[in-house]
Amino acid sequence: MAGKTLTRMDLSEAVFREVGLSRNESAQLVERVLELMSDALVEGEQVKISSFGTFSVRSKTARVGRNPKTGEEVPISPRRVLTFRPSHLMKDRVAAGNRD
Repeated sequence: MAGKTLTRMDLSEAVFREVGLSRNESAQLVERVLELMSDALVEGEQVKISSFGTFSVRSKTARVGRNPKTGEEVPISPRRVLTFRPSHLMKDRVAAGNRD
């Protein structure tokens, strides 16, 4: 498996090639979409992209954790974590890629 990472620039370049917007407009479009997704998640909304998956924020309560090296108990404060649940179509597509 190659260690390539898809970046914002790659996305905007794809929009530029596929849609025909200028490079600047393509970059602005990608930035705006990501901004809207981020804002929705900060507000506690889910972001559901059909055939891709659902991003959501989950609240975790405070708990006591343990330092694996020392065994010392450490308090873990409550926090919000980002989760992603892929759609069945995405799971199937990724699984099909594993059959190479």
